[in-house]
Amino acid sequence: MPTENKELSVLKHIEVVAAVIRRGDTIFATQRGYGEWKDWWEFPGGKMEPGETREEALVREIREELSAEISIDKFLCTVEYDYPAFHLTLHCYLCSLASGALHLNEHESARWLDRDAIGSVGWLPADESLLPLIAQELSACR
Repeated sequence: MPTENKELSVLKHIEVVAAVIRRGDTIFATQRGYGEWKDWWEFPGGKMEPGETREEALVREIREELSAEISIDKFLCTVEYDYPAFHLTLHCYLCSLASGALHLNEHESARWLDRDAIGSVGWLPADESLLPLIAQELSACR
């Protein structure tokens, strides 16, 4: 077995969902307010609970984190990323705000970013890998 596979097999595996919330030609980014990755930027979302579909988990997470309701418009992609302490599987969905104002219940800051500004914040590495795809989506809005 190659070395990298042995290393992968000992890493804790975390599976999460993320919402790329779009409003016109902007997307919503949130800044973590806790943990090892505090102050890094990410797309909101979180872990699935047992028995939940990805979509159900995403709706619940956004309700908990942002006190808002979203519409899931389409699946974007799944990102596999090795952080030093764990392997992350990140399922990303393009979403829109259905109701409610976005309220930061867990994050320390947030911004609406257009295509030209999406690289202006310090993204978590897994989330940063989404930026080219998101830039394409935002270009399609113009």
